[in-house]
Amino acid sequence: MNTSTSSRRVKVHKHFTSSIPLWVRNDQPRQTGMDYWRFPHSGIISATPSLEEYRQIHLAETNPGLWPATTGVETSIPVDRKIDGVAEVTFKSALSPLLGRKQTQLAYQDEINVFRRTLLYTGLPGWSHWYEVAPDEKVGARTLVYLRRRDGVNGSDLRKVVNQELVPALIRSGVLKELRTQTFLPWSVRLWDTPNVAHDNPVDQQFHASLILGFADVEARENFLGSSELERISARLQRVASAIHAYDVSEALTFVKNGAILPKYQS
Repeated sequence: MNTSTSSRRVKVHKHFTSSIPLWVRNDQPRQTGMDYWRFPHSGIISATPSLEEYRQIHLAETNPGLWPATTGVETSIPVDRKIDGVAEVTFKSALSPLLGRKQTQLAYQDEINVFRRTLLYTGLPGWSHWYEVAPDEKVGARTLVYLRRRDGVNGSDLRKVVNQELVPALIRSGVLKELRTQTFLPWSVRLWDTPNVAHDNPVDQQFHASLILGFADVEARENFLGSSELERISARLQRVASAIHAYDVSEALTFVKNGAILPKYQS
């Protein structure tokens, strides 16, 4: 499927993806937890049947918020809710989570070894969009952006703004090497009530969509985040978003790609 902008036609692949924000244990050095997540925890997830892709999005330890100040929008990331990383799990089909239940139980049991809090955000099949903005070009820097809806804005309204306004504007910028978006179903602890770790997620802290923006390098990312184009994008989002949290991504590690477990993760 293609999505049109005034100057480009970009192919979009629609997937069934879950994003799991993670906070590593704080009774040990942060890097100890990040390393354990990289391995051996990744091996448990990678062995889950019927995965299309499994990525770990490692976030920088210092993350005050990369999105520029926007009137009426929370762009500073609260220290007490700052995320350490996100597991990005993409399934081959809507039945995949059922096929992987046995392996998922092993992952649940291992969470206590590395995490103190985990959440689960997911959409319906097809709500995860990956855009071929720059096929085969290297990504040198990324930002992960979470969006929180304004009161009175429903999920359908947010999806329309993300898919019909935000994405074309991002593509027109011409600077992205990677673009992935997700919009989420309402969060519920019942979907992810894993043992021995916290799942607290107050209503005023919940998110409703996310984006991963990839750039050639840090300089290109900084130039975009300070651009007049981003000011126009912020104005669009201001109508529907009460918070825009943009994280500095330190690493994006792929362990399963195109349904196959990689012999060594790809960064």
